[in-house]
Amino acid sequence: MANKRPEPVVEQNVHEIKAWEEATLRARTPTEQLSDWIAARAASGTSMLVHLVLFVAWVSVNLRWVPGIAPFDPFPFQFLTMAVSLEAIFLSLFVLASQNRLARQADRRSHLDLQIDLLAEREMTAVLQLLRDIAGHLKIKTSVTEEQLRDLARKTDVHKLTAEVAEFGEDHGESKHRHR
Repeated sequence: MANKRPEPVVEQNVHEIKAWEEATLRARTPTEQLSDWIAARAASGTSMLVHLVLFVAWVSVNLRWVPGIAPFDPFPFQFLTMAVSLEAIFLSLFVLASQNRLARQADRRSHLDLQIDLLAEREMTAVLQLLRDIAGHLKIKTSVTEEQLRDLARKTDVHKLTAEVAEFGEDHGESKHRHR
């Protein structure tokens, strides 16, 4: 194993992301697994085809288009309406449960992204400060002004930045409404 060359960073990242995704899938509760399974199957072409065949057969039998089979749910198909309504209610609940799980997963992923971004920002701030110190010590003239370096090397105030982004969004939204 000592001869094995290290994987490139991209491959390592892909493997880590895949492992994280698999762990997330394994951590689902049985109810979440059922909801995901039902939502996936209900959205399949097979499910749509089965429903189409069942509805055509149901209507055909109950409109007396099929000789030898007595209607069991005459027009206006009250039993069919009730069955389809119940199916729609339960299917909606399963899809909502699946979407809620996916939203929680996206929130966790977003939170992780934010943590990594903040860490990268801190690292870059430290690197810029070191580069500024090195350039100053060696008396190297840079294409970036001292003011620009100071501004970039300053720690980002997340709360201030969030407020500025929100303010920009409000201003942007207002300008869109003015142009309508």
